[in-house]
Amino acid sequence: MSSESEERSMTTTSTDDRLITTTKKLLDLHLSNANATTNGHPSELPHTHTQPQPQSPSASVAAPPPTVLSRTPSQSLLLAREGYGFRPSTTPSKTGSAITTPLLPPLPNPLPLAIQDEEQKTGRGESSSSPIPDQYGLGWPAKSTLSRLNATAEEKLERENKLAAAVRTLLECIGEDPDREGLQRTPARYAQALMWMTRGYEERLSDVINDAIFAEDHDEMVIVRDIDVFSLCEHHLVPFTGKISIGYIPNKLVLGLSKLARIAETFSRRLQVQERLTRQIAIAVQEAIKPQGVAVVMEATHLCMTMRGVQKPGSTTVTSTMLGAFRTRQKTREEFLTLIRSQSRI
Repeated sequence: MSSESEERSMTTTSTDDRLITTTKKLLDLHLSNANATTNGHPSELPHTHTQPQPQSPSASVAAPPPTVLSRTPSQSLLLAREGYGFRPSTTPSKTGSAITTPLLPPLPNPLPLAIQDEEQKTGRGESSSSPIPDQYGLGWPAKSTLSRLNATAEEKLERENKLAAAVRTLLECIGEDPDREGLQRTPARYAQALMWMTRGYEERLSDVINDAIFAEDHDEMVIVRDIDVFSLCEHHLVPFTGKISIGYIPNKLVLGLSKLARIAETFSRRLQVQERLTRQIAIAVQEAIKPQGVAVVMEATHLCMTMRGVQKPGSTTVTSTMLGAFRTRQKTREEFLTLIRSQSRI
């Protein structure tokens, strides 16, 4: 009997030793995890860990429920910008995964301070839900756009004379004689031509659309494709030309077909970059009729790449903007891309 008692005592002691050793290891692991969190390395943490609980020698150590780790700072920055056609970060897709858009810096307000104050008083300032940030319907006006829009006939003439004088200086700087026969009227001609090529600064979107919005129970895709556009690159003031295709899925309202081309013309007749031009057209259509989705694809040739710089004739640049259903539904997007690439039968 005494030998059996001694054997049971030794077994109990060895079991206690193993439990003490296990408990120490678990405590060390817990402390190392806490230090890792303090040092800003949550990515190194395991997904779950166990807490030691006092148990009887015959019972096994039970683990608590898994600990859910919080999002990392980089994940917390993945917030969507509302009102620009991007889905919110909390909106799950049909596959169950959340789609996020990186946080963008706020857009600068290009209007004079007096106008900004008036917008804030009337509730139409930057806090407005409209993605077109001005109350005059110009769509992203530049610093002097409003003064050009409201200029009198005398002010327009003064503006052209000032521009012509600048062109004369330009001719002198490149080594030409602005007084020779072929160049005597060039400054005035170029001033008038440049004002015409940038006439988009004088057009309001409300005037362009001109109430051509109609109630129709149509929810299938509408596309106007191969719209010719001509614009000036804002980096070198040389032309880029190409074609734009615009599609949208109505939501009880349709837009006059010619107005899609007019919107493209308005924004292209400004100093532009192709990426911004594509996006501005899409947002303008979205703002006008609030459709289920808008898609814009542009293909253009830039003279700043063909006649100067890298000098690669034949190269083209393709940009696209997909909003709403075209962004969230792959089949809808593929249908649009297929239709604009198909050969015309007309």
